[in-house]
Amino acid sequence: MSIMEKTLDIKKATRAAFGDEILKLGKENKDIYVVDADIAKSCKTINFAKELPDQHINVGIAEQNAAGIAAGLATTGKIPFVSTYAVFGSLRMAEQIRQEACYPMLNVKIACSHGGLTPANDGGSHQAIEDMGVYRSMPNMTVIMGSDYYSTRKLVEQAAKIYGPVYLRFTRGDIPVIYDENEEFTIGKAKKLNEGKDLAIIANGDTVHLALEATRLLEKEGVSVKLLDMHTIKPIDREAVLECLEVGRLITVEDHNILNGLGSAVCEVAAEEGKGKVRRIGVQDQFGESAPYEKLLELNGITVENIINTANELLI
Repeated sequence: MSIMEKTLDIKKATRAAFGDEILKLGKENKDIYVVDADIAKSCKTINFAKELPDQHINVGIAEQNAAGIAAGLATTGKIPFVSTYAVFGSLRMAEQIRQEACYPMLNVKIACSHGGLTPANDGGSHQAIEDMGVYRSMPNMTVIMGSDYYSTRKLVEQAAKIYGPVYLRFTRGDIPVIYDENEEFTIGKAKKLNEGKDLAIIANGDTVHLALEATRLLEKEGVSVKLLDMHTIKPIDREAVLECLEVGRLITVEDHNILNGLGSAVCEVAAEEGKGKVRRIGVQDQFGESAPYEKLLELNGITVENIINTANELLI
């Protein structure tokens, strides 16, 4: 069965994928450490802490210290994963990661749950809508968000193998499982889910399943859609974007501010090439609020219906 035909009935949070994969990796490699900011239960590193206590450090509610300790561990050949909420991992410790991980090019991984609007009822203070943009602008940083449980596990595994700073973003809530456990992923290379010639859609993270459903409905209407899962937004897969620009009409979909995220990365390529029409669907440069996750997506137009409407407007 192809991904386009697969039902999306099973749902799992990608933070659970991180918890499962980091425990597996830690058992295989004693140099892998988790540096927690006192929220191991929420970030799903609690089993790592219990089973591998010698590779686990809890610094308390002190994310800036976590970044410094991780950098210190990296100088000794360890592979530290700092684990916290995305809003704190990107903003509260941004200076420390810039100065102590990116600038000296140390092997520090920042693994953050509660990305985008997925904290939902926790409100705007806990919804990281600018995190990938913050780290996308830092030299030497790689920025990744898997679109489901299995892609996230594979990308975490790869992040542990490559050298250098990596930002990994996970969902708080459950999202549909798109892939199976045998699917392969490569950091920096988009995953093509469908081939098409009328329109291209590029999505990442928890919006890929929405783009997939919109693609199915558009195809039923006779629209040929190229669909990409752009799990890595830095480095962006330029060749994949260029293929989409050859189609001519392109929509980006993300659970992130439309400024400096996936949409901006794609528009930069389009502007440099001087071709294609791009429409960005994402958080409309506004803070979230306390509401159900689906309602927050709706308030920002991150819906199947809006993807289809935007597609139809481009096709006129």
